[in-house]
Amino acid sequence: MAANTKTSRKVARYGVPVAVAGVAAATIAMVPAFANAGGPDLPGVTAQQLIEKIAASDVQQLSGTAKLSTDLGLPKIASGLLGGGGVTGGSAAPEDKVAQLANGTHTFKVAADGPDRQKLTFLDGKDEYTLVHNGDDVWGYDSKSNEAFHEKGAGKGADHAPGDRLTGSPQQLAQDALKAAGPTTDVSVGETAQVAGRNAYQLVLKPKQSGSTVGSVQIAVDAENGVPLRVRLLSAQGGKPIVDAGFTQVDFAKPAAGAFAFTPPKGAKVTEGTEGADHGKAGGDRQWKALESLPGFGDVAGGKGDVKVLGEGWATVARIDTGAGKGLNELEKDQNTPKEARQFLSSLGEKVSGSFGQGRVLSTRLVNALVTDDGKVYVGAVTKDALVRTADANK
Repeated sequence: MAANTKTSRKVARYGVPVAVAGVAAATIAMVPAFANAGGPDLPGVTAQQLIEKIAASDVQQLSGTAKLSTDLGLPKIASGLLGGGGVTGGSAAPEDKVAQLANGTHTFKVAADGPDRQKLTFLDGKDEYTLVHNGDDVWGYDSKSNEAFHEKGAGKGADHAPGDRLTGSPQQLAQDALKAAGPTTDVSVGETAQVAGRNAYQLVLKPKQSGSTVGSVQIAVDAENGVPLRVRLLSAQGGKPIVDAGFTQVDFAKPAAGAFAFTPPKGAKVTEGTEGADHGKAGGDRQWKALESLPGFGDVAGGKGDVKVLGEGWATVARIDTGAGKGLNELEKDQNTPKEARQFLSSLGEKVSGSFGQGRVLSTRLVNALVTDDGKVYVGAVTKDALVRTADANK
């Protein structure tokens, strides 16, 4: 399989929590504001000062418990196809566990001691999954199946470094949301808060542009050391957060020396290197093939689609001209289309029309995609109406 195909699949299947923050980031303007008194009584700061406080934070050691909730509004079958339903088969490969973060609520313990040592222990249900990065070694262990995955020297000649699989923390999400600062977002300081027993300021990012599905991004920042403690991505339509990632308990002391040591339990099946990753993705790949038959998905995964970026900031839409010449209606009726794909099509989509022609809109609370009957795909974190207007103007 080509390297770009691997990368595309990783982004689509495993990177959802981080990708969501990246979409939410857009670009920001440094609009000064002062903290309100809704929480702890803290000295006033401007948005610029708070961003500088995050950037200046040098905390590299911590341990605690965090919770991640993701609600994209996906139907059950779509959650399964995108990883939210979990991957069966008992694999200990890290990608399988990370895929499950795309949907639902998950609790995990976290520990970090600099860039070379991190540990996550997922606490969903009675079984545990542990992911450890210690120097050149990455271990994944699934207590339910008693299987372990081991990768050594993953950063040497590979398409990812050993710690890449440990992203998704409040700090990482906040940094992703601030990387692309620019003029299309208002930034202010909201009410103060307490997160995990710590006093915190809240940095609030809001789109200036109309038509975005994102209402705001709220980043709670530790008032003492500048560490992001919680990130919330709120929908423009209201309701509970699309993404809510934050610490429920945190300690900034150096973790115990043995916190990152790992030895597989007696009798555990250990799989080494890329063989384990391929084994772990087997079940997910069977589901992914159902999406690859849809116009645009397969071509983009293979790097074949003609992609054009339309607009900027929060209003950005990607137009993918697949050249397939087929729309969802035709594929849904085609008996050569895999059963899983036809079920996916019937569970999603609203028929729309415009000067672009006819098509179907597949919707989530964050991202909408318009698939036209002539094989084009328009996708972005914008509303259905904004997506149709963009397609009309750029058919």
